[in-house]
Amino acid sequence: MKSIVIIQARMNSQRLPGKVLYEVKGKSLLQYLFDAVKQCKLLDDIVIATSKEKSDNPIEYFCRRHNMSCYRGQLDNVASRYKDILACNKTDTFVRLCADSPMLDYRLIDSALNVYQKGQYDIVTNIFQRSFPKGQSVEIVNARKFLNGYDSFDSKEDFEHVTKFFYRNAVRYKINNFFLDHNHSNISLAVDTPEDLEIFQRMISDMNKPHWEYCLEEIIKIYHQIMSQSIH
Repeated sequence: MKSIVIIQARMNSQRLPGKVLYEVKGKSLLQYLFDAVKQCKLLDDIVIATSKEKSDNPIEYFCRRHNMSCYRGQLDNVASRYKDILACNKTDTFVRLCADSPMLDYRLIDSALNVYQKGQYDIVTNIFQRSFPKGQSVEIVNARKFLNGYDSFDSKEDFEHVTKFFYRNAVRYKINNFFLDHNHSNISLAVDTPEDLEIFQRMISDMNKPHWEYCLEEIIKIYHQIMSQSIH
């Protein structure tokens, strides 16, 4: 089974413009995520999906400098970027990730791919019912089912959020949602605001080994320590 990761990235974030290329300790948020995903054992390729807008030129330049595959498509129709990438890459599945998740535990991807392979699912995810922190979202999607479903997309949300259509029509698809033992959905490990960025900076500063070597349990522990220090 061939699987690729598609990381959607843009520079025009409303709350934190340019965040995906913001550097922490000399490395951009996009690079943090890319380096983590590279540790996966069950993936064949990683593609950065950005837009053709001038504002996203820096993402393409960054990808060129760091030897990352980059595809540029429509800004608002994010789903069409996925469709175009799948048309050029013969793959059985794709993993959908967002570039604002620099602390993602790559083991979640391998675990979800294992579940997918054993269960013949259309989607394996941890966001259909969320128990994982934001920034730890994983979606494994059957490429053929996505392409077939794309023709039925009929709302702005479908095109902007890529997989909304499938969850809205869950009775038509075989979806496996995996959970944590404890609900941590109130935690945000994504970088969406200046406050999130500050937390990420502090977490990286507290780490004494490469960030991808920390499992989710350890990441959550570091997060709670930092938040406790902030309160006191």
